[in-house]
Amino acid sequence: MTADVVERLETAAAELESARSAVAERGEDELRRVQDAYDDAAGLLEEYRGKATGSGGEEFQAFMRFKKRFTELVEGLDDDLPHRGAFEEASDVIDRRRLSESHFDRAREALGPAARAVEVLQRRADAREEYREARRAARGRLSELDDEIADAERLQELGEVDLGASVEWLRDPIEAYDEAVTEAFREFRTDASARDLLALAETAADYPLGDVDPPPADLLAYVRRAEAGAETVPTLLEYADYSRSKLSHYVEEPAALKRQVATERTYLERLDGAALTVGWPPPSAETLRYRCGELVSLVTRFADGSVVDRLRTVEDRTRDEERYERLRTVAQARQELTDEQRRRLQSGAVAERLDALREERAAIEAALDDHESL
Repeated sequence: MTADVVERLETAAAELESARSAVAERGEDELRRVQDAYDDAAGLLEEYRGKATGSGGEEFQAFMRFKKRFTELVEGLDDDLPHRGAFEEASDVIDRRRLSESHFDRAREALGPAARAVEVLQRRADAREEYREARRAARGRLSELDDEIADAERLQELGEVDLGASVEWLRDPIEAYDEAVTEAFREFRTDASARDLLALAETAADYPLGDVDPPPADLLAYVRRAEAGAETVPTLLEYADYSRSKLSHYVEEPAALKRQVATERTYLERLDGAALTVGWPPPSAETLRYRCGELVSLVTRFADGSVVDRLRTVEDRTRDEERYERLRTVAQARQELTDEQRRRLQSGAVAERLDALREERAAIEAALDDHESL
């Protein structure tokens, strides 16, 4: 991959330098003059090809207009225009009473020297575009390499930890809190009104580190205004399965309940305490410390003090940041490393790949720097 990217960049840079030299040798201003004249002449040939041939009255009128315009074009060219003779030769080709398709072909052939001069400018434009694309591809490969290097470095980091180290100091309080808050939320979901449950979800969704989806606006508005909002979510979900006639015995607006609850069944069924847990392996100590502050304000809304106490124990663990991060890395290594990755780490294959990736990145950066001024 490195050879391909670097070779393309080197080739593109060499071609651009060569194309620029060719333009400089011929003179850009002179080439521009030829290009303007050639574009006008070629445009006329293209415009009237097919119109100015044949024996009909319209074709003859088109022929006369074409001949007049082409002649005026050539006569108006500067005497010192490079390849002016090519334009005069093309004009001689069409200087006749009738034209056929072959005359247009011959006129274009006569413009060959001017066309080749124009190609010098086009070659430079093409070379410039290819050079830009080559640099873009090289930068894209650098971005890929950054990701691959980060992954390899992460793998190396995980491979250096003591997988046999005890993590109970960190895991036990997290698991104790997660179990307690999950059970407390389950009880809250079972006993609280839908109005109170969705109010909690609305608040939780505002916290930046949380992962709670806000309640759908229409559903939230419904439980706030309707008497049925005083029922629990499990009850509302049960009601949504009733027929309207049966449901009319339980709520005032059966159609509204079915419309709001049934359409948001997936959201209501998925609303559990998972977003209020820490999880294993946990996030960084700094992140969890901040997250604990958010969780305390939420958990106190529905759980008793024992759950909050367990959360504060978790928060205390984040204060010993060095120990926390060491054990967190052990936990991550145990979870993330596959048997194949462990074999590659033990064999040194990961270290070799990391060295190769870094060398590739350095080679591409050097190639980009060498031709940065183009």
